[in-house]
Amino acid sequence: MVYRTKLPDTASVVNSKDGERLFSASAERNSAPIINVVKRVAPNSGEALEIASGTGQHIVKLALSLPNLLWLPSEVEEERIKSISAWIKAENLSNIKPPLYLDATETGWSESLPQSDFILLVNLLHLISWNETEILIDELSKALKTKGIALIYGPFMRNGELTSEGDRNFHISLTQTDPDIGYKDDLDMLKLFSKSGLSCIEKVQMPANNLAFVLKKDSLTK
Repeated sequence: MVYRTKLPDTASVVNSKDGERLFSASAERNSAPIINVVKRVAPNSGEALEIASGTGQHIVKLALSLPNLLWLPSEVEEERIKSISAWIKAENLSNIKPPLYLDATETGWSESLPQSDFILLVNLLHLISWNETEILIDELSKALKTKGIALIYGPFMRNGELTSEGDRNFHISLTQTDPDIGYKDDLDMLKLFSKSGLSCIEKVQMPANNLAFVLKKDSLTK
């Protein structure tokens, strides 16, 4: 992924800093609904990968909420990798591995990792291009064990439509900054999941007009 330094202010995820620990108010707001879905759909134990872990706020709460999963956070930005490490150290959690540098939009990244029982991706797809999204989903499928579960959360169009004023304004601010990025359509995503060997077993309406796709790795693919 090309590191995009020119995102609109509306896409900013880091609002404050405590030493090396970054803090995002939006991540704090959406963590509880996301964790509630993860607790319901994730396997009881095994290896869990979070792609684009951001500040690290989510991963420590996930590790506390699902202690039988061994979590691997990942990020592409050095400052956020340091922040994730600082959050882990502050919470003194043993079921989180050190954060991994991972550009999930690069072809072949799945080959460098053991397959996971669960993969989580939060609030990234609207910040990358469609081509990068195709690569990410294909690699995610390869990184998932057969019958493994993935959860993808974020803002999406519904059947080609932006369904709230806030979504319309945010999407426009993204595409004006970079015409290759912006909201993806839920129907396009369902086709992409299927093409990549992932079945959507549930589509969850989330707060603030977000969606969560619960995906299962098909047994006869990848």
